[in-house]
Amino acid sequence: MQRIRFIDRMTQGKVSRRDMMKAASAFGVGTLVLPKMANAAEVLTCLEWGGYDSADYFQAYVDKYGAQPNFSIFAGEEDALAKVLAGFAADVMHPCNYSVARFVNAGVASEIDTSRLTHWNDIFPALQNAEGVLWDGKTVMAPADFGNSGLAYRPDLVGEDFLADPSWGIFYDEKYTGRVSMTDNEMAIIIGAMVGGMPYDEAYKLEGDALVAAAKEWGTKAVNVSRFLWTDSSEVQQAMASGEIIACYAWNDLIANLRAEGVPVEFAKTKEGSFTWFCGLTLLNTGKADEQAAYDFIDAWLSPETGKALIEGSGYGHANMKSFDIADPEAIANMGITDPVEMMKDTLVFKTPTDEVQEGFNKVWGDTKALKG
Repeated sequence: MQRIRFIDRMTQGKVSRRDMMKAASAFGVGTLVLPKMANAAEVLTCLEWGGYDSADYFQAYVDKYGAQPNFSIFAGEEDALAKVLAGFAADVMHPCNYSVARFVNAGVASEIDTSRLTHWNDIFPALQNAEGVLWDGKTVMAPADFGNSGLAYRPDLVGEDFLADPSWGIFYDEKYTGRVSMTDNEMAIIIGAMVGGMPYDEAYKLEGDALVAAAKEWGTKAVNVSRFLWTDSSEVQQAMASGEIIACYAWNDLIANLRAEGVPVEFAKTKEGSFTWFCGLTLLNTGKADEQAAYDFIDAWLSPETGKALIEGSGYGHANMKSFDIADPEAIANMGITDPVEMMKDTLVFKTPTDEVQEGFNKVWGDTKALKG
């Protein structure tokens, strides 16, 4: 389930982990957020998702350095990579597991010395050794946040046929036209191929004629059946709350937020499966700040206190096992992750496509969604 974690791509007051400001996304650029500091050239600069520039997620760093780092907010990992390759001097990046290889292959990622991270031993072992964290035996990402990409639905509004046999097929069925919303990315093609019987392990690496055929059959259906292809999680959340749509591709934050508002919503246990994404911090070799500051920022993100803030404030899981011991049990229940270890065993973890495959998906999905009237 690779890209989706971009997974598939936090809402409710704090934009969203996979949300960016509408104005910025409209132009395909990020937004630079700078603290008030005298010599910005020596300040740590981080490429980050919108909403994650809050000190709640790196308070230990602020306590030590007296101020926040510089932030450049990006729309997605491809946007961030393009900025770095164009000469933007960033020290730390917050990619997801399926996209780390893009930065490694581009020669801009550095190995992380985990002995310099005080919280490393408290990270879930399944994440420490996951694809995207390790590259040729070297740690290139410190896992931080994780969650699910799944099919969220309104149990009070969907029909009995869906409840009897939950399937991602709802996004490709004409009788649901205008009542569902798929995410605006190539997962629409990948999931469609899975609905057609293809295993995820094959669907995520489609290319050439097979990719074009899958896009024509499944991508086109998803585009035409969806009321809208969402990029703003607050938009799809509002549509679910009002009943404008009855199902959508979603992350845990939507489930947590709607339940907090008293709106009935569930993650479907589809026959095709649901996905797990995880993201983290990667050291870049393009920045100008002191390396220790970068390690301190990463370590602050890995703390259980940050995990508590993430679980309670954003509805996502955190890589530090101790976070689940100190977070509000109700918040844990609302996000739908009560046993993260079992969740990672029972779902499809996004995988990393080759650069060529990802670029192929980018082009074909762009061509496919352009057909929506």
